[in-house]
Amino acid sequence: MKERIIDDDFICRLETMALYLQNPMRGFFGGNHRTDSYGQTVEFADFREYVLGDDIRYVDWNLYGRFEKHFVRLFADERQMHMRIFLDCSASMEKADREKARFALRATAALGFLSAQNMDKTSFLFMKGGFADNPCGLMTGKNSFYLNLARLEELEFKGETDIEKAVTNYSDDGTNDGLTVIISDFLTESDWKKAVDYLIFRKRQVMLIQVLSPEELNPFNNNGRMFLRDAEAGDITDERHMKMKITKAHIEAYRDALRDFKAGIKAFCASRGVTFLSADCGEPVDRFLFRELLTAGTVR
Repeated sequence: MKERIIDDDFICRLETMALYLQNPMRGFFGGNHRTDSYGQTVEFADFREYVLGDDIRYVDWNLYGRFEKHFVRLFADERQMHMRIFLDCSASMEKADREKARFALRATAALGFLSAQNMDKTSFLFMKGGFADNPCGLMTGKNSFYLNLARLEELEFKGETDIEKAVTNYSDDGTNDGLTVIISDFLTESDWKKAVDYLIFRKRQVMLIQVLSPEELNPFNNNGRMFLRDAEAGDITDERHMKMKITKAHIEAYRDALRDFKAGIKAFCASRGVTFLSADCGEPVDRFLFRELLTAGTVR
């Protein structure tokens, strides 16, 4: 079902922001990300003493006149990075009247726009089963982003997703070249932590965005007997569906489990220098992104 996920007002707000990678990245020449090394841009950075083999065009003769020593001018280095956005396309993301899916799609589009605005390389990777589909190819620039926006708007969410396999099986040789984002509810039996460790092994900056619906954050409005259906399970006979009587003790146990679950993700990410953001899809995505990304230092 096609629906517009990003509008002109949202884009106008995004245009006031710029992506910032906190760790030095190798990347590609010709981008807008400042690195800790020196390069060939026109922006002056520092001086150092001349050594045999340096290009004499960069010798500062004014300093030679003052100190009678040769110094060369050094310039800032800027690189083009590659943002990869892995989007969980499982059936559990479709629930809550598609609010989770809509939120996740808008977050994907917003991050993709920020990357395109920075002239970085961008990949939308749709995780389905144990694979990550890349129908948009490698995008660079706003024109390429807009041409592929329709693929986001037509995306379907169904089945199950194995985040570990989808990320680690994706054929990509990039190392130390940018930011990788995983957007999911992380309500999965797959070992997504191995996917994160794999990305860290590839020396990429990693961000996890957890999307939960209001009913997942506080699902029980009434006590009593209920039928609990697993969104990713099969027909009515699947053992993952269950009938049970909900009591106040169950409600408190659920809230404790959810709190521990989120705290576990946060602690794991903190131990590896990974940015973790948890979102209530009932909140406008632009408000969430502007607040959380600015707080995390991912945008400026």
